[in-house]
Amino acid sequence: MSTDIATGIPESAARLRRSAVARRSRRALAVLLLGPLTILAGLVWAVAQPYRIVFLERADRGLYDYLVQPPLLVGLVGVVFALVVAPGLVEDLESEGDGSEA
Repeated sequence: MSTDIATGIPESAARLRRSAVARRSRRALAVLLLGPLTILAGLVWAVAQPYRIVFLERADRGLYDYLVQPPLLVGLVGVVFALVVAPGLVEDLESEGDGSEA
């Protein structure tokens, strides 16, 4: 292998790349993690208390009993938060950090 082809990245390009990649603040990272952690909490709850999930028993149940299960609702809330609420909150946190007002 020739060293003419595989060369290092020039230092100025590396410095430019580092400045272009913005690091998220800890608050923004915490907000982004709330959704996945809530989904994980719903899954842990479902595993820890399997009797709460009606899918596992074959009793005569209605549609409401199948859809409205607390661990499933916790997971749904986590998904909605991660996809709908968190991006807007992170955008507000980042604009607040920049000092720009809308």
